[in-house]
Amino acid sequence: MRIRALAALTATALATLLPAGTTRADTTPGDQPLPGYSIQNPPLAPVQVHGAPSRVMQGVYRHAAYDIEVPPHWNGRLAMFAHGYAGQGKVLAVGPPPFGLRQRMLDQGYAWAASSYYDNGYDVRAGVVGTRDLADLFAAKVGRPRQRIIVGASMGGHIVGRSIEQYPGYYAGALPMCGVLGDDALFDYFLDYNVVAQDLSGIREYPVTAGYQTTTVPKIEQALGLTGLTPGGPDTTNARGKQFRSILIGRTGGARPGAEQAFAYWKDFPFTLATPPAPGATLAEDPGQLATNRFTRYTPNTPVDVNGTVQRVPVANPAARLSHRLSQVPLIDGRPNVPVLSLHGLGDMFVPFSMEEAYAAETARNHRSGLLVQRAVRTVQHCEFSDAEAGAAWDDLIRWIGTGRRPAGDVTTKPSVVARPDYGCRFSDPAAYAAGTGTRRLFPPCPAR
Repeated sequence: MRIRALAALTATALATLLPAGTTRADTTPGDQPLPGYSIQNPPLAPVQVHGAPSRVMQGVYRHAAYDIEVPPHWNGRLAMFAHGYAGQGKVLAVGPPPFGLRQRMLDQGYAWAASSYYDNGYDVRAGVVGTRDLADLFAAKVGRPRQRIIVGASMGGHIVGRSIEQYPGYYAGALPMCGVLGDDALFDYFLDYNVVAQDLSGIREYPVTAGYQTTTVPKIEQALGLTGLTPGGPDTTNARGKQFRSILIGRTGGARPGAEQAFAYWKDFPFTLATPPAPGATLAEDPGQLATNRFTRYTPNTPVDVNGTVQRVPVANPAARLSHRLSQVPLIDGRPNVPVLSLHGLGDMFVPFSMEEAYAAETARNHRSGLLVQRAVRTVQHCEFSDAEAGAAWDDLIRWIGTGRRPAGDVTTKPSVVARPDYGCRFSDPAAYAAGTGTRRLFPPCPAR
C-alpha cells in the first residue's frame, strides 16, 4: 500500500528530485540541446490528406527536438504524442504517432505534435514538461487549439497519466497505450523477478555484479528448469520453476489467457534489467532505486516458503518514492479529470498488465472510475497493437470527449473475469489473429463474434 505522507527531505535527497539538466539549462540557448546531447531529427516528409499535402514544422525548443504536423483543413484540435523510453544514450530523437495514428489524426482534421524531451533515460518529468512546452509553442506558431488530447506509449503512458494530473483541464482526454500507469510498481516487479528467482534457485546475488548476466543468470535458469523453456514448447520447469512462474504471473496481472506462454516468451528479459548500482545515478539513470519488496506477499508460497526466505530489499531512495513532486519518476495518483481510454497487451511482461489493474484500483479509490475505460489486447510483445486496435481506441476516445458517452471496455479489477478463457477477445483485432501477426497465435482463437 503506497504511503502518501511526504517524508522529511534532506538537501541531498532534494537534489535527486531535480530534473536532469536543470542547472545546465540556465546557460544553454533553448534552440540547442543540453551539453552532452545531440539531436537526430531528419526531415519528415508531408503526407497527403484528402489530396493535399500536410504542413510539417521541425525545430528545437527548450533543448528538445520537435515535430509538428498540420492538415490542410485543420479542425482546431491538437493531439500531443509522448514517446516511450529511449535508452540511456545521448542522442535525442522524435517521431510521429505510431499504429497508423498519424494518418488517421490528419485525415480527421487533427494536428499533432511530438517532442524528443530534453533528456533521455527514464525521465517522465522531461516528458511531462516538454510535451506541455511544445503544446504552448504550437499555439504560438499555428494557433491556439480549442482542444488538446494527449497520447503516449510505454513510458509515454506514464507521461500521459501524470500530465493530466499535473495540468488539470489543459488536456481534454488521454490515450495511454501499454503505459506505466502503476508508476513505481513497475520497478518493484523488476526487483521481484530477480530476487524471487534467486531465492527459489538458491543462487543469490543482490545487488548484482558485472558478471550477473553471463555467469549467474544461466545458473539460476538451469536450477529452475527455464533454460530450454520456449513458447509453445514442452514445459521444462521443475517444481521450483513452476512456483516461480506462478508467482510472476500473479505479479503481472494474475491468471489470464496466454499467461504461461507469455512467461516462456519473456523469461530471459527481466534478468537483463538488474544491473550493478551506479553511484550518484539520477532517478532517470537508475529508477531501480525506487524499488522495494519489503512488504510484498508472494503467492503461491509452496513448495518453498518464499515469503520467509526471499531477500527483502529496502527502498534505496525513500524520499523520491514518497514525494508527490514532479520528479523523473513521479507518482500517478489515479485522479483523472478527463476521459482516459487505455490499451494494454494481456501478455506483456515488460510493462505488465498489472499496471492497468493498479491504475483502475487507484481511480476507484478516488471515485474516478467513470473517467476510465481500459481494453485488453491478446498480444505478448510490448506495445503490440494493430492499426485497427489503436484506431478504434482513438475514435472511441474522441467520440467520448465530444458526446460524453462512455465507450465499452474490459473489467480489470475482478480476477475471475480476467481469468476467463475469452478475456481480451472483445477488443483484439480478429484480422491480425487470422494473419498470424506477431505473437497473436500464442493465444487460443477467440470464439466467433
